Amino acid sequence: MDLILAHGEPAGGAALHEILWASGVALVLIAGLGWFGSAHRSNKTTVLTRLGDFSATVSGLPAWAALPAAIASGALLVAVYGFYWDVATHIDNGRDPGPFANPSHFFIIFGLFGIAVAGYVGVLLGTKRESSTSVRIREGWNVPLGAILLMVCGLIAVGGFPLDDIWHRLFGQDVTLWGPTHIQMVGGAALSTLALWVLVVEGIRDRAEAGKVRPVLRVHETLVAGAFLLGASALQAEFDYSVPQFRLLFHPVMLALAAGIALVPARIRLGRGAALKAVAFFLVVRGILSVVVGPVLGHTTLHFPLYIGEALLVELVALRINPARYVTFGAWSGAAIGTLGVAAEWAWSNTWMTMSWGTALLPEIALAAVAGIAGGVLGGRIGGALSGAPRNVRSMRVAGLAAGAAIVLCLAYPLPISDAQGSATVALDDPSAHRTTVTVTLDPPTLADDAEWFNITAWQGGGSVVGSLEPLGNGTYRATDIPIGGEWKTLVRLHTGSAIVAVPVYMPADPAIPAEEVPAESSVTRPFVPDKQLLLREAKDTPSWFSMVGYSALGLIVVVWIAGLAWGLRRMRDDGPAGHDEREVRWSWKASTT
Repeated sequence: MDLILAHGEPAGGAALHEILWASGVALVLIAGLGWFGSAHRSNKTTVLTRLGDFSATVSGLPAWAALPAAIASGALLVAVYGFYWDVATHIDNGRDPGPFANPSHFFIIFGLFGIAVAGYVGVLLGTKRESSTSVRIREGWNVPLGAILLMVCGLIAVGGFPLDDIWHRLFGQDVTLWGPTHIQMVGGAALSTLALWVLVVEGIRDRAEAGKVRPVLRVHETLVAGAFLLGASALQAEFDYSVPQFRLLFHPVMLALAAGIALVPARIRLGRGAALKAVAFFLVVRGILSVVVGPVLGHTTLHFPLYIGEALLVELVALRINPARYVTFGAWSGAAIGTLGVAAEWAWSNTWMTMSWGTALLPEIALAAVAGIAGGVLGGRIGGALSGAPRNVRSMRVAGLAAGAAIVLCLAYPLPISDAQGSATVALDDPSAHRTTVTVTLDPPTLADDAEWFNITAWQGGGSVVGSLEPLGNGTYRATDIPIGGEWKTLVRLHTGSAIVAVPVYMPADPAIPAEEVPAESSVTRPFVPDKQLLLREAKDTPSWFSMVGYSALGLIVVVWIAGLAWGLRRMRDDGPAGHDEREVRWSWKASTT
């Protein structure tokens, strides 16, 4: 996935021989899987049956859930490792000589393909016995719901790769993580964690009916809940690597959403302490990734939120409000997450994050509270579905629609980006040095007042540096030890209100685009321009409506995708009579397995 760009060939799209080679491999794999599936269903091979039985013995889940869950878990770990390695590689080194020249791409491809294969295996292992959640393919072949959802998520994610190449050819290589095809790939892996959770719960229900639930299944499901938190946090990498292209307000909003969506169902479904356990798994995985991708592989360090405060708040709310009241519990938990939880992350951002949250966020930070409540309500609905709540709970339907509308509002509000009028005089102590002190004088001097970020960013020169600009007075600021020259792209970046702008300090020539060099000078005055004009340096000059077609297509995919997951979660509910109130519903993991 070509997330970040730099000097060098190619500037958009893979070479023809690479497309042919990749297409050939894909066709062979698809044909092989089709043959294998046909052979299994016609009893010409028992390999899958034996593997399923072995997985069932080890995990305690039925074979149709055990083997797909094992494959999906491994595939997700491979994909998430490749994803964070890939982003760090492109931030530090820029674009690749080709899509298959970067080893991290193979981890992503195989990981996402593995998710689809896991779902496919679950479909093949479908049994003769019908359940309340299974989908009947034909007489004697009932497929677990989670397997179908896994396969759909995996196929959508894998489909992002060829579409990504088309996008690059049309618009140039895409520097933003939130480009349509990138969201498709990352979102596929992220939402597959929820599909995996559905599959595991189906398996646990099956074992409960047979009276064969093993205690280890609770541990297994807790790890899946932690994986769901990992997935819900994936798109925050835009900020985790400290080269964001969108408003900083997105960061607390997305944190609150992720915490509500993932931690609330963990507490509802798995009981006391489950939210903290899910966070523990999240921190272990993200901590290992930060060490491996950063110091071990020598790339930019990956930062991450803590979520500890949010998990504690969810547990505290559960002491006063019965988690079986899914919507009410979710709403109150979300309110705590969006206020006190965000305050805890605010402190953490000023402790470890490269780009900390400042007081400039305060006028609009209430949006994070709205996001927390909406995420908590949605998390309550997910928890209710996984817990088998009746399908016709009035409060759940109304609250779910309201939460969905609020989430759309929270994500749409920070999207518009405006320009800021002004210029900067940039002075370098030694323009010929590899690293130097940079002095920036703003015109007007108040331009950076109440800035959400104001720094010097240097990247794609063999690393990344985000240097703080220390105020000297009268609109003058200074940063030390800033790299310039070579392949570095060095910018003064400013974000105030809805404006995100930049002034180039140094940018190398790039004949492949083509783009001329922006030289480093001892002193030069340059106007602020839209930030993306410099970060999206390789973007092609295409009509804005053309790109909107791409985003609209992604929007359509997302709508269908979410509708599919909503359909799946609805099937997880009991067939209770209409007119229930959530206060009539009571459930616990222990009760469901005895």
